[in-house]
Amino acid sequence: MQAILETLRPKQWVKNLVIFAGLIFDGQLFNLQPFLRVLLATLIFCLVSGLTYTLNDLLDINVDRLHPQKKNRPIASGRLSVQHAILLAVILALIAFPAAFLLSVEFGWVCLAYTLLILAYSKWLKKILILDVMIIALGFVLRVIAGVVVITVNYFSPWLFLITTLLAIFLGFGKRLSELKMLAAHASEHRNVLAGYSIPLLKDYLNIVLCATLITYCLYTFFGHPTVNTYAMMLTIPLVLYGLFRYMYLIENSNLAAAPEEALLRDRPLKLVVLLWALAVVVIIYFIY
Repeated sequence: MQAILETLRPKQWVKNLVIFAGLIFDGQLFNLQPFLRVLLATLIFCLVSGLTYTLNDLLDINVDRLHPQKKNRPIASGRLSVQHAILLAVILALIAFPAAFLLSVEFGWVCLAYTLLILAYSKWLKKILILDVMIIALGFVLRVIAGVVVITVNYFSPWLFLITTLLAIFLGFGKRLSELKMLAAHASEHRNVLAGYSIPLLKDYLNIVLCATLITYCLYTFFGHPTVNTYAMMLTIPLVLYGLFRYMYLIENSNLAAAPEEALLRDRPLKLVVLLWALAVVVIIYFIY
């Protein structure tokens, strides 16, 4: 059972909280029926995520055995046999996809599209420079779409799709830079695409995407809610600024950025600023707007 849980990577399910974006930013967080639908969608998407992680580990079993950390994964280490892993994947698919389509046909197609995208990423796209990170960003955008299609949304700012994309690209390039520094001369042996990256290049990419993310978020705070007559959302800009700067600090001074979900769960300043930002957003949308 422990090996199965490790293969499903429940720590990484924190990424699926992005599914709540549509609910929260549309002002429906405290409406029971939409909340329950989004909660159920998130749980189903966690099963879909577990499925993709299992399939990814099956496809990468030989490469993972050479990695200093990934070699300890259940499938790569042999704690979960290939046969049992395949059976696990089949069971997850038989549960997740019917449940997704029963909840919402559109949501079912999003889950299927996400699974196919990650399979293509694991097999081919992760080997293509730059596109490897953009595919990760697309995965986050699909999560946001998943949360929007399961409820009736009155208004969801298109700025938020752009912010999600840019933030995911920022995290992706930060992950690549951390991997490159951690694996050093052996980086390309563990992830082929790292042979095309260099530390100066990735730092340039990070600086560009950081600026784009900040500018886009600032514009969202001013223009993202055209029906309200207050710019209270701009008060969250310092929190976003600190969060991004803190993540860049982690990239330079620790290996946590190699796994963004670990950084969020283990770095207290980053965790605190994310919680403060979330609280501020809820207060502004539900009590000021």
